[in-house]
Amino acid sequence: MRINADFSKPAVIIPRDDDWVCSPESGVDRLMLDRVGKEVARATSIVRYAPGSSFPRHVHPKGEEFLVLDGVFSDEYGDYPTGTYVRNPPGSSHSPCSETGCRILVKLRQFEPTDLIKVVIDTTDSALWQESADSTRRQALYAFGSERVEMRKIAAGKEFVLDGEAGGAELLVVVGSLWSGPTRLREECWLRLPKGDTQTLFAERDTTAWIKTGHLPPDL
Repeated sequence: MRINADFSKPAVIIPRDDDWVCSPESGVDRLMLDRVGKEVARATSIVRYAPGSSFPRHVHPKGEEFLVLDGVFSDEYGDYPTGTYVRNPPGSSHSPCSETGCRILVKLRQFEPTDLIKVVIDTTDSALWQESADSTRRQALYAFGSERVEMRKIAAGKEFVLDGEAGGAELLVVVGSLWSGPTRLREECWLRLPKGDTQTLFAERDTTAWIKTGHLPPDL
């Protein structure tokens, strides 16, 4: 399976109700943003857990990264409420579930083999946010090699430059809405830029976005 698998081209997903597909486990559905592979895949998805649903214990040989968009995601290591950012390094394993239901942005099999740090960050902690030179507010989440992961708050009526020059860029609207040219990116819309590309986005409303840069492979 190949979905938005040409990393030399930009990609946009504006979710629709009929875009969701069932996973092998009842109550767990996925909205696939990019994917290379079948059930075991290099994948970026929004995953939706119904209340009381779970997934069997499994290993992440090449790592897992997720941001809780809504609800509470859980495993045997803890509960992760809305706004929690987690990196589970290569070789980690867990048994995920959600008692109340949740949605998460999740990226699978995209870590460097030597990227072995476990990360758990509460992005709703106001003390972690800083003013940025471009008049946005920024929260740095992680950096490894050329990869940078962060949250951004862009005030209504302001512009923000998404810079993919150093190795591509991805953005997911968490709260609010942005205009990308004539395209309106509402909550949970996803945008990917190839290496060497930049784009100026305009905040229609106060907007919070998850952003990753400098990480795209040349080809798969």
